[in-house]
Amino acid sequence: MRISILAFLLCFVQLGVSQIPVGYYQSAVGYSGDSLKSKLNDIISNHVEFPYTSSSTDVWDILKQTDKDTANPNNVLLIYSGWSVNANQEYNSGLGWSREHVWAKSRGNFGTAIGPGTDVHAIRPCDISVNSARNNRWFAECTEEYIDGDGPTGSYRSTTEWIWKPNDKVKGDVARMIFYMATRYEGEGGEPDLEIVDSIPANSSTNLPIHAKLSDLMRWHQEDSVDDWERNRNDIIYYNFQQNRNPFIDHPEYAELIWDNALKLNENMPYLKRLIKVVNILGVEVDPTPNQVLIYIYSDGSVEKRWISKQY
Repeated sequence: MRISILAFLLCFVQLGVSQIPVGYYQSAVGYSGDSLKSKLNDIISNHVEFPYTSSSTDVWDILKQTDKDTANPNNVLLIYSGWSVNANQEYNSGLGWSREHVWAKSRGNFGTAIGPGTDVHAIRPCDISVNSARNNRWFAECTEEYIDGDGPTGSYRSTTEWIWKPNDKVKGDVARMIFYMATRYEGEGGEPDLEIVDSIPANSSTNLPIHAKLSDLMRWHQEDSVDDWERNRNDIIYYNFQQNRNPFIDHPEYAELIWDNALKLNENMPYLKRLIKVVNILGVEVDPTPNQVLIYIYSDGSVEKRWISKQY
């Protein structure tokens, strides 16, 4: 019966009828900066935790659902390369796929401990040799394409710096996973206090709980916006497994509201507009569901209008 219920719920989510729970982010409304980050931490903490490897439901099992190839449901999609491989083989003595900690598990030295080491909001299936090539490199702009033994990946690395740039199709996903980890893990209850920095640390071997590079991650977040596949993954994790969400998928503007000041935006970063103000207009009657509008006012004088529904 448990399997039948789980299958029903997965079908329910994948049909696209699920939604952000009513009032889920209500306590964060009106905040910005560290205050918003703290409010979001309160919302997404204390999630249901699963083991990394177990005879019961573990990270392998969850990734087979969250990262399923919609064109071939027997496969999972591999981050950084986009390749599709048979899901059930798992590691398969080095012939299958691996579990990539997007926030490198050495950056905070949490390994595969239940909690940060098993949080599937920031773990993705990956080709084994591509995973090894990424290693624990910082995320930042670079130009040397990584060609794997199986072919081009669309991801990049540097011969002079310990950095990695994901494939353009997932670079925004990567940014939002890093934002999630820095928000979810704030040093409470023995968990690491993860922080994003805007420079490449000189010591590439450090196990300090930091990750880079904030300005490039913000650029990727803007250039590769949230898509339906990413939203669906967020829903599966929330409704079927961890019972918490990645706020930066549901509300991409939260990244700007939290980290704009840390970036110290100036004329040398023309690609990144400063979000000056968000005006929330309530009680707008439209059909069929949206009833609020957010007005985004940016530093370059541009104005953006986004309709939302009351459950947001």
